[in-house]
Amino acid sequence: MIRRPRRLRTNEMIRSMVRETHLGIDSLVYPMFVIEGKKIKKEIPSMPGNYHFSVDTLVEEVKTLIDLGLKKILLFGIPKFKDEFASEAYNPNGIVQRAIRELKRNFGDSIYIITDVCLCEYTSTGHCGMIKDQRIDNDSTLPLLSKTALSHVEAGADMVAPSDMMDGRIAHMRRVLDENGFEFIPIMAYSAKYASAYYGPFREAADSAPHFGDRKSYQMDPANGKEALLEVKLDLEEGADIVMVKPALAYLDVIKKVKEISDVPVAAYNVSGEYSMLKMAINQGLIGEDVIQETLIAIKRAGADIIITYFAKEILEKGIL
Repeated sequence: MIRRPRRLRTNEMIRSMVRETHLGIDSLVYPMFVIEGKKIKKEIPSMPGNYHFSVDTLVEEVKTLIDLGLKKILLFGIPKFKDEFASEAYNPNGIVQRAIRELKRNFGDSIYIITDVCLCEYTSTGHCGMIKDQRIDNDSTLPLLSKTALSHVEAGADMVAPSDMMDGRIAHMRRVLDENGFEFIPIMAYSAKYASAYYGPFREAADSAPHFGDRKSYQMDPANGKEALLEVKLDLEEGADIVMVKPALAYLDVIKKVKEISDVPVAAYNVSGEYSMLKMAINQGLIGEDVIQETLIAIKRAGADIIITYFAKEILEKGIL
């Protein structure tokens, strides 16, 4: 007897009925960039289709997202001033804090706001931590990260997502949030964040490139897979509610391994370089728009419960999902 798997591929009806992996709007998170100023909506050259928004235009854009059914965002802030202590990161009237308050004032629980917690956009060095003797000082960075997270939550953030890769920051942040009455605020940890070349467009968008050296002493070596599992286990022990792998496409094997060991949801960040490569190839007619869905399905199939992607709005506008 000949086995004929093709019987279950005959038409879309049967294909949809036996489909193993499903991509839904509920699993998507849309990253957004907010900057100082008014009436600003400026396309990011390295990330076509994505923009810098001032707080007022951010509110307008979020209204559009909600109307599309997209209700989860990951918010990044670009301040006007930077210093060696990243003081604008935890300023109660900083750009992210003001944006959160304005979004919640307009939309309440209709929008779920996750905030990136890191110092690289706010330090004069462009690094994610404090500098001591030209090295990143892990332990002196932790209080500032927790202070930043607390300021976001006090402004109304629904979840915080530390992306700094300092050792021990999840436990420190959990303790500070709990001590201040925010024990129900979840932490999504950038647990396996690699020192990746795929971040290039983002660093232009967030003005966060390091001014000396690189981030290889705190972000992970792309050659390492077992180390990612160690980082995830440590974050789980420290109280992470969600763990993340970043980037996604070059690390599908890592997503799969993390999914196998994690007892909490797994997120994957479809990062700026992955987005921009596909977007530019689509715009030049080299590949069709179907590649967007195929790409996100691959991330989902690898084990991601949550996908952070710059494609989120577009796939809803074009009915790709």
